[in-house]
Amino acid sequence: MRVRVALTPGCAAVAADGWPALPGAMAGVAIDVLRATTTLTVARHHGAGRIVPLAESGEAIALRARESGALACGEREGRIVPGFDLGNSPFEYAPERVAGRTLAFASTNGSRALIAIARCGTRWLGTFVSAGALVEALGAERFVLLVCAGKLGGFALEDAACAGWICARLEERGARLEGRAATLARALEPRDAAAARAIVEGCSHGRYLRALGPEFARDVDFCAGLDTLPHACEF
Repeated sequence: MRVRVALTPGCAAVAADGWPALPGAMAGVAIDVLRATTTLTVARHHGAGRIVPLAESGEAIALRARESGALACGEREGRIVPGFDLGNSPFEYAPERVAGRTLAFASTNGSRALIAIARCGTRWLGTFVSAGALVEALGAERFVLLVCAGKLGGFALEDAACAGWICARLEERGARLEGRAATLARALEPRDAAAARAIVEGCSHGRYLRALGPEFARDVDFCAGLDTLPHACEF
């Protein structure tokens, strides 16, 4: 297995450059710990159907209008978009709300990571909460590209650390890490669940969300858990 990392969605094409079997033979992993891929992992655990990542809020509204039963979901600056059905909290995506529904998902950062792996043969939601299960799911892949959502086109510590944890576990299974971004991510690997929690709660976006109020602080607490969900999710 060969593993590369893009520290922002804008780096994804460069990170994958030169791989011979692209794009269909590559597994893509989008990582937006706070909160998109964590929230969508919960949604899939609760029976959500198709996930359609969209860059703009208006696209989500338009898809909802075209497709019966679709939900417009996501956020801007952490808060639900006016007119959307759901925001970006994992606690909003209850089974009775999302089971069988298409999610038209437009968020500030996560959507761009999801879009960046759209042409991959398999597309996975990368999170701390299901990281161990994801490593198991990727076991037979030859090419794995981890794409961090980052923040507003820049680096986000929590996403890189999650990528690093995944890289470390894959490397233990014989994977070869390629490129400086993978080396950096690997160096940021949290050593245990407590360290993962400290990174998520202490990072700039974690502090921002917690400052928005107790419901957002609850989201951060949930997203900071390591291996709290038993299954990895595709989208």
